[in-house]
Amino acid sequence: MNNAVLVLEDGRVFPGTGFGAQGVMTGELVFNTSMTGYQEILTDPSYHKQIVTMTVPHVGNTGINAEDVESRRVWVAGFVIRSLSPIVSNWRNRSNLDSYLRDQGVIGVADVATRALVRHIRSKGVMRAAIAHGYGAQNIDALIDIARNSPDMSGWNLVDDVTTAEPYNWSEHSDVQWYKHTDNAVSGPLVVAYDYGIKSNILRMMTDRGLRVTVVPAQTPAEKVLEMKPSGIFLSNGPGDPAAVDYAIDNVHNLLGKVPIFGICLGHQILALAMGGKTEKMPFGHRGGNQPVKNLLTGKVEISSHNHGFAVSADSDLGGAEVTHINLNDKTIEGIQHKGMQAFSVQYHPEASPGPHDSLYLFDEFVNAVKDPTPIEE
Repeated sequence: MNNAVLVLEDGRVFPGTGFGAQGVMTGELVFNTSMTGYQEILTDPSYHKQIVTMTVPHVGNTGINAEDVESRRVWVAGFVIRSLSPIVSNWRNRSNLDSYLRDQGVIGVADVATRALVRHIRSKGVMRAAIAHGYGAQNIDALIDIARNSPDMSGWNLVDDVTTAEPYNWSEHSDVQWYKHTDNAVSGPLVVAYDYGIKSNILRMMTDRGLRVTVVPAQTPAEKVLEMKPSGIFLSNGPGDPAAVDYAIDNVHNLLGKVPIFGICLGHQILALAMGGKTEKMPFGHRGGNQPVKNLLTGKVEISSHNHGFAVSADSDLGGAEVTHINLNDKTIEGIQHKGMQAFSVQYHPEASPGPHDSLYLFDEFVNAVKDPTPIEE
């Protein structure tokens, strides 16, 4: 029974069976190629205001647990899948995907022709969409109008929606079943992490290495951060258009050359903008756990986890920084560093969750930079 539907701004209609919450919601339609990790994807703040389609056909079989959340809530605007598993089987399971999304107020649509949908996005690019379950799902013309009148991601600052309201200290480690801890004391140098939509596993990767971490709101002025006397600064992932987060760009510009800086995803883009670079919207972005990235410094290829729809423009003037990583699928910039300012960043997610662990060494490099007494060049 088709009691739910996904409609695109170009008029394409994809009927399905609803689960989770009922109602109507809009968002930018994107797709993720990860084979596992739907719970981490749902709770990643970088997906705020996006309707996520999974390319893997069978979703929901491992249920929901308390350990795999990446933030305080589900952030996706909608969830589209081919098949919702009728059976849940996992030793950590505490709920099912249907109940979880219903409790979180998020609409899901199953039995969608996701292969056709993803092929359409891949050729036409991501676009605005409306998702409906229950009342209103039959009024296709109205839903198309709703999709066409919804906000475009370009120029949209979404960081203000997802950042923490108050600073807090983080001390939680990752599970030793999945990660080996190098330092459990959490008594090392202080790192201040800007929360643009930070994932919990990023914080765990730093505390696992003995760093003390204080997370601050995205709007925190540079001078307030410096008053905390940090040994390093971290710039997190997050949603929306990086060029629209002007206060973050200004703050990072004022922090450059003061202490070592490490950025991931949106933090990478903001660092590049603070150095004088440019960003641009990608046709359909990179989202999944199987993206090949080449480290130009070592020549090695890393299989990596991605979630981004914007990228640093190839013709950017990065103020003396060098490109350190590129994506082997489309040659987009995946990493930069400025040795003189001890600042570096990557577009992808070395903390994974979900995804491979090929790039965890980047956290070790950040720890080394934080502990390095070598003065930063003027």
